[in-house]
Amino acid sequence: MQILIVEDDRSIAENLHDYLEARGHRCDHADSLAQARRRLAAAPPDVLLLDRSLPDGDGLALVHSLRAQGSALPVLVLSARETLDDRLRGFEAGGDDYLVKPFALQEVEARLLSLLRRTAPAPTATTLELGPLRYDAAAQELKLEGRSLPLPPKPLRLAALLIEHPNRVFSRQELETAVWGQALESSDNLRSVLHTLRRALAGAAGIEIVNVHGLGYKLVVR
Repeated sequence: MQILIVEDDRSIAENLHDYLEARGHRCDHADSLAQARRRLAAAPPDVLLLDRSLPDGDGLALVHSLRAQGSALPVLVLSARETLDDRLRGFEAGGDDYLVKPFALQEVEARLLSLLRRTAPAPTATTLELGPLRYDAAAQELKLEGRSLPLPPKPLRLAALLIEHPNRVFSRQELETAVWGQALESSDNLRSVLHTLRRALAGAAGIEIVNVHGLGYKLVVR
């Protein structure tokens, strides 16, 4: 998950950045509305983690402008402003979630993953094809060169996600959320599902699941 952290308190920003990067996400940082707008224009993230009290204005102004432009970018608002009126203003501005400071870093990640799940686009087709692979969502079946691969449900869900987005790097947490509906404490379960899928795809020439060190996994088409 690519996250843009908009926070002018250096200590808070560093704690968020270090924790989320350690959890396998990719983070960028801005300490003002002006810098945030430049970052968004240069490289749109998957989610926006936005403080309200910034040197050049209220972070909600950025949410207002994003929604006015038709952007559906998921936004988690962070603020020490904790009254009901403050929270309601955050939602009225177009924020998707609102978290009051101080917060637990684990909760920040959980809320970001939840936002990503809620805003994920529905599959655009019931059938996905990639080289010799063909995934049929209606039949819940993956075929390699016309031969059905007998996969359990979890490796099958993982295969569908990777086939729909070849060459895209997914963090461990994103893959776990896609397969189990939430991030897991240990990576052992994901490694087991990956192993099962890799064995099934061993005969797919030019297609490989690659571990991108420190970032996650991607399905490579050569």
